[in-house]
Amino acid sequence: MTSTLRKTDFGGLAVAFDDPVLEPRAWTVAQSRWAENLLRTAPPGPVLELCAGVGHIGLLAVAHRRRDLVMVDADPHACELARANAHSNRALGVVDVRQGLVDEVLEPGEWFAGIIADPPEDDGLDVARRCVRVIDRHLASYGWALLQLGSAAQAHTLARSLDTPTAADLEVVEIRAYDRGVIVRLARPDA
Repeated sequence: MTSTLRKTDFGGLAVAFDDPVLEPRAWTVAQSRWAENLLRTAPPGPVLELCAGVGHIGLLAVAHRRRDLVMVDADPHACELARANAHSNRALGVVDVRQGLVDEVLEPGEWFAGIIADPPEDDGLDVARRCVRVIDRHLASYGWALLQLGSAAQAHTLARSLDTPTAADLEVVEIRAYDRGVIVRLARPDA
């Protein structure tokens, strides 16, 4: 039995999805818009989207910027839809969709000016912490990361974990709360 492909408007992009993947949530346009604004002053380099799903957040973030985009998701079907969405929305830069775990598909020495992450949080902060480790290894100097979480409590727990001596070389710069979740901006302490 096949699933019916549907389309939704996501901040002006026509985004395809179906039942096996998460339907793009309207409130996450805020994450794309924040990322787009940060790209105005970001260092040179591509943008990375972790746990990309069908790619809507990253695609909207770079829609008006000449930035390459790397999208990563573990689900092969979501990656197929992300490729289709990149093609149908005609990104200005090169879009590279990689299927696999976020900490296994990037090469050492790959640096990104901005990193967007929308980890699934059914199991607490495990996937979010994995995303933070990837951000720490791949965020360019003076770059930024926007991490979506379910609640302010999760954001504060994550911020506390970054204050430990063995933590990533990142800090929480800002937390923005929305009706359906929060978005955390991370950066290096020297940025």
